[in-house]
Amino acid sequence: MRFDLPEQKKLTLEMVIPIRWGDMDAMGHVNNTLYFRYMEIVRLEWLFKIGGTRDANGDGPVIVNAFCNFIRQLEFPGDVLAKHYVANAGRSSFDAFITLERTDEPGVIYASGGAKTVWINFPQQKSVALPEAVRRLVE
Repeated sequence: MRFDLPEQKKLTLEMVIPIRWGDMDAMGHVNNTLYFRYMEIVRLEWLFKIGGTRDANGDGPVIVNAFCNFIRQLEFPGDVLAKHYVANAGRSSFDAFITLERTDEPGVIYASGGAKTVWINFPQQKSVALPEAVRRLVE
């Protein structure tokens, strides 16, 4: 089953992540768990850039689901261009989508995925409204 990324999404960050020799598995390609790690790296980089970390009240982001479409095998050596997008802003949540391609093959998607981010109050374990600054960025 493949999950499609929406047509309507906003590009928020691009970053290059080097493929390390140790990222490969016994089959000679990047292990499937590392695709999720690459997506986590770009998602967190964006959150840190926008100030989307836990605040003094204990409000902050949590991932409630994640998916990855493995399209082509990444292999060492090389660099991954990760593109981060946002869409579907709600009262307390938004969707983040990521595409992974090699820098030496621009436009060829090796994987695509995403995660739903919900803003919660950690002490209360309840969803809260997105901070206004975050809402402006994801709408």
